[in-house]
Amino acid sequence: MTLQAPPPRDPAAHPDAPPNTPALPSYASGIADKPLLGMTIGEKFDQIAAEHADNDALIVVHQNVHWSYRQLKEEVDRCARALLALDVKPGDRVGIWAPNGSEWTLVQIATAKIGAILVNINPAYRTHELEYALNQSGARFLVTAAAFKSSDYHAMLRELAPELAHCPKGALASAQLPSLECVITLSREEQPGMWRWEEMLGEARRVSQTDVDDLQATLQFDDPINIQYTSGTTGYPKGATLSHHNILNNGYFVADSMGFTHRDRLVIPVPLYHCFGMVMGNLGCLTHGATMIYPSEGFEPGAVLDAVHKFGATALYGVPTMFIAELEHPDFATYDLSSLRTGIMAGSICPSEVMRQVIGKMNMKGVQIAYGMTETSPVSTQTGAQDPIDKRVATVGRTQPHLESKVIDPGSGRLLPRGEIGELCTRGYSVMLGYWRNDKATAEAIDANGWMHTGDLAVMDEAGYVQIVGRIKDMVIRGGENVYPKEIEEFLYTHPAIVDVQVTGVPDKKYGEELIAWVKLSARAEEVDAEALREFCRGKITHFKIPRYFKFVDEFPMTVTGKIQKFKMREISIEELGLTRE
Repeated sequence: MTLQAPPPRDPAAHPDAPPNTPALPSYASGIADKPLLGMTIGEKFDQIAAEHADNDALIVVHQNVHWSYRQLKEEVDRCARALLALDVKPGDRVGIWAPNGSEWTLVQIATAKIGAILVNINPAYRTHELEYALNQSGARFLVTAAAFKSSDYHAMLRELAPELAHCPKGALASAQLPSLECVITLSREEQPGMWRWEEMLGEARRVSQTDVDDLQATLQFDDPINIQYTSGTTGYPKGATLSHHNILNNGYFVADSMGFTHRDRLVIPVPLYHCFGMVMGNLGCLTHGATMIYPSEGFEPGAVLDAVHKFGATALYGVPTMFIAELEHPDFATYDLSSLRTGIMAGSICPSEVMRQVIGKMNMKGVQIAYGMTETSPVSTQTGAQDPIDKRVATVGRTQPHLESKVIDPGSGRLLPRGEIGELCTRGYSVMLGYWRNDKATAEAIDANGWMHTGDLAVMDEAGYVQIVGRIKDMVIRGGENVYPKEIEEFLYTHPAIVDVQVTGVPDKKYGEELIAWVKLSARAEEVDAEALREFCRGKITHFKIPRYFKFVDEFPMTVTGKIQKFKMREISIEELGLTRE
């Protein structure tokens, strides 16, 4: 791959440097003023629950749950005893297939306290994906919702394991799901072959709290505790295996960057099954005694705004598309958001215009950008509370405490000077243990020196701030010119009628690739067509960066976590335009 070098250093911009001073290398280590937490999730949770027993711990609006840390600990310990009663052992994989709710959090902490490995299963999965995740992880246990949105979870399970209809509870012997022995449903109604949640919790009476405490004391913080399946664009998803040390520390330092204390109240509308929800959200709060607030099962912009308003939230999480939906909500002006001070926008590249609106209209003056991936627990870089606005809208911040970052030439692997585009790599406590039962993929992702290769194209500036310019796979090469979709997206966002835009490449016989922009217009926008947008671009961006095609849409293909699936955009565009694939 050939990457364009930046222009020569401008001596006027660096008056103290000799004319031919070479640029610093694109390497940074995160400055830490606090040590890593050398404990398990259960140990830290028990410590915080004792220190902040009467503080609000968990508010689940749609379930009418409002627990203090004392009450949350009681519920977690009951869940842990019940799981032990059902014969869950350290190292066993326990799957959870459910939208956001109190049970999700109880299972997350309870499995950590007894050394079981939680397997996060995407709520959007269908039978083929569910079968793969359960079998590849070797899950013995599954906690499942009855249904979510258009998914009937019970029906899908019965399709894969018809033996549920006749087997005793906890004694499933399925031909298609050979490792799965026990299914626990969150439904209140009796289901053949399944434990009901409340019924399962009742089994806690058979196990003492001493048994839980004694088992927890044997656990090590480097033990695997979580498997999260990455939403791969090709092939089967890979199970990123994470330890107590990985995710407890990442949650702690993410929240610490925002200045979290026990007085903070965080609205978490992102899915708990993903790192954003369960690590940055739950563990970020649990390590500081802060309050977790779930506004609804799945994302609903009105429910998010209402939760902030009613509970005086100080922080809010979301991906850019969520913040856009909240800002566009017809009743936005009726909600009091004055309690907000901070939060995180992550999951995909943040448009600068959206960031400015979040700061100005939602009172989130301390909002930060966090960047990372499931394999790094997830956050590797983050903007700081004191960073100037231009750094918060144009970069993904600097390297997190106790971590390292570097930018390399994707072809040679050599370290690049600052200011040059290359692949971003990260190293440190946050890097996963590996992909579950997939040594080959692990070796391809983590090199011999412990660096996780992200696959993202980035630039590190002289102050150590990192700017993501796109995915290596997303970069478009048009007529020999490297084109980075993010640059074009940022420009198009300045059009007053555009609320969201995504740019990708499609095959072209003459230039190799051409650009197509998928555009979402404001509901209040006047009629805008493709030619009007081309005219908007002319004279402002280089001619080869002006998209040849425009497609007007109401939504984009995306994962349940809000990540845009550009490979799907590309496939749809190729099909609709009748183009020939390379």
